[in-house]
Amino acid sequence: MTDLVIKSADIVGKGRQDVLVRDGRVAEVGSVSAKDAEVVDADGLVLLPGLVDLHTHLREPGREDAETVLTGTRAAAKGGYTAVCAMANSYPVADTAGVVEQVAALGRAAGYADVQPIGAVSVGLEGKRLAEIGAMAQSAAQVRMFSDDGHCVHDPVLMRRALEYVKTFGGLVAQHAEEPRLTEGAQMNEGAVSSELGLPGWPSVAEEAIIARDVLLAEYTGARVHFCHVSTARSVAIIREAKARGAKVTAEVCPHHLLLTDEAARSYDPVYKVNPPLRREADVEVLRAALAEGVIDAVATDHAPHAPQDKECEWAAARPGMLGLETALSISVLALGGPSGVDWDVLAERTSRTPARIAGLEAHGRDPQPGVEANFTLVDPSATWTVVPEGLASLSRNTPYAGMELPVTVQATFLRGRATVLNGKIEEETTE
Repeated sequence: MTDLVIKSADIVGKGRQDVLVRDGRVAEVGSVSAKDAEVVDADGLVLLPGLVDLHTHLREPGREDAETVLTGTRAAAKGGYTAVCAMANSYPVADTAGVVEQVAALGRAAGYADVQPIGAVSVGLEGKRLAEIGAMAQSAAQVRMFSDDGHCVHDPVLMRRALEYVKTFGGLVAQHAEEPRLTEGAQMNEGAVSSELGLPGWPSVAEEAIIARDVLLAEYTGARVHFCHVSTARSVAIIREAKARGAKVTAEVCPHHLLLTDEAARSYDPVYKVNPPLRREADVEVLRAALAEGVIDAVATDHAPHAPQDKECEWAAARPGMLGLETALSISVLALGGPSGVDWDVLAERTSRTPARIAGLEAHGRDPQPGVEANFTLVDPSATWTVVPEGLASLSRNTPYAGMELPVTVQATFLRGRATVLNGKIEEETTE
C-alpha cells in the first residue's frame, strides 16, 4: 500500500498538522515529508475521527428494494462514517448467529465502512423468548449490542433476563423505549398539533415510562442499557438523574429530533413520519442542550430507508422512518452551534469517540496518533450543500431535508488509510 500524507489538516479544530499513514495506520503526526507518498491537500479542512453510527437500518437481508449493505455503507462513507451498527429488524430477523455473520460478511465485501451487526433481544422481535444472544456473541460477528428496535422490549421479566445475560460478556441492550399500550394507533406526537390535525397522538410518557423502568433495571442488575432515539425533555431529565446516581446508562439522539418539530406534520407529507415522532420545539431545545452537555452521549442517525410504495402514500399507511447517514454531520453541526460556533472536539466526542466506545469498536473513534488505524474524515467547515434526493448514495429517497441548504461538506473519508470518499465523491474501487 502506498504511503499517504494528509497535508495541513486542522486536527479536530486544534491546529494544523500533517498525518502520515502507512499500511493503514498512522505512522507520524506533525510536519511530515515522505517520498513517493500520495498527498491529500487538507488545507482549510478539519480532520475528525471517522464517524460511528450506533443505529443504522441497512435492510439486507429481505428488503433490498429499500437499501442494501453496499448502498447503505456507500451512503455512510459519503456522510463521513467509517463504522455503522446494523439494526436487527431485517427479513429474516438478525436473531441467530447465521444472520449476523451474513450481515458482517456483506459489510466486509462492500468495503466502504465497517459493519457491526446488532443482534435481536427476542426471537423474531416478538418480545416473547430470548434470541440466541450467546451464540451471536460467540459468532464470527462478535455481537455486543442487542436490540429489538422498532419494537420495545416491554416485558420487564424478559428485559431483566436479557440484561443479566449480556452482563456476563460486557454487552448491552439498546432499548426502543415505547410502552406499546400507550401508542396503539399513534401517528404523530400527542399535543396541540395532533389535536388540530385529527391524528392519533404518541404521548411522550410512553417513552419516559420505559426509560424510567429500564434505568431501575440497569441499576438492579448492574448491566448496561443504551436508550435509542431519545426524543423528549422529560426523558433527558430521567437520564440525567440516573447518571448522577451512577447507573450504567447511555443515550443517543437522532439528527431529526435536533432540528425538526411536530409542526412539519401539518403538510401531511409522510416523509416526516418517524418513530418516535417529531416532538415540540421545547423538546428540541432540551435535546440540543443535553447533547452539548453530554447527558446525551451520542448522535445516532436511525437511518431508515424505505421503498417508494412505503412512503409515497397517505400518512396513516406510510411506514415511519427517515434517511440520515448523509445529512447527520451537517445537522449535528447546526445543533452544536453552527459552523462558526461548533466545538469540533465536542462534535468528535458525540459522533465518533463515544459511539465507538459504546459499541466496543476499539479501532474507531480514535484521533490520529502513531499506531492507530487511519479511520478519518475530512470536512470543509466553510462549504454548504443543497440536499437533492436523487443525488444521495442511498437506494431510497425519503429525506426530510430535500431542497434544504446545509453547512459543512465531507471532502474525504478514509477507512484504514484507504479513501472511500475523495473530493466529495465516492471512490469506486474499495472492495477488500
